[in-house]
Amino acid sequence: MKADIHPNYKETTIQCACGASYHTRSTTGNIKIGICAACHPFFTGEQKFVDTAGRIEKFSRRYGAVTLRRGKSASA
Repeated sequence: MKADIHPNYKETTIQCACGASYHTRSTTGNIKIGICAACHPFFTGEQKFVDTAGRIEKFSRRYGAVTLRRGKSASA
């Protein structure tokens, strides 16, 4: 192996938003993530409620009055 081409690995703590933390080694410092295996719905089997009603209302306010118009085509 060539010398001085490999990155330095150091002790790292990965912290999730749910509060879980994992200790590993990485080339970067401490890492913060939004979702991990302890809280991901695929691994826990639980479904989390997402505020889809708020998203739909926001979309309707923004684009609800917009109507599609059929314009003249360029080939006609």
